[in-house]
Amino acid sequence: MIQKHVLVPQRLRRPPATGWSWLDRRFLREHGDYLSREAVLLYLFLAAVADRHGLSFYSDHTLTSRLRLSQPVLEKAREELLDRDLIAHQLPLVQVLSLPSPGVSRRPEPGQGLMLLGEVFRQATAAPTADPRRNTP
Repeated sequence: MIQKHVLVPQRLRRPPATGWSWLDRRFLREHGDYLSREAVLLYLFLAAVADRHGLSFYSDHTLTSRLRLSQPVLEKAREELLDRDLIAHQLPLVQVLSLPSPGVSRRPEPGQGLMLLGEVFRQATAAPTADPRRNTP
């Protein structure tokens, strides 16, 4: 077993007195291998700039500029983080969430819970199907 010792004692890392820029090491262990490089970059940036509640309000324009990502790449990275339940996003805010317990997700599987508005409209305007319990289509 490797003996650990502090290399630079005068530079020990401590949680900041103001703000909340701290990263749970489970992020890399449990999620890092499943995320794109851009999603990891976005998560680390959001964790660094978030307040003590995990909130930040950087615009997409600022994020694409600071992270040197195109808009479509930023959107894909954000969707990866949303899919893994690592962030919540509601314009203009993003919240870095506490890491989920393994196997637990806030986001419902497709067909369960909330629906996209477009899906509601598609279903509402679809032709009615025959109901086997009735004599009419």
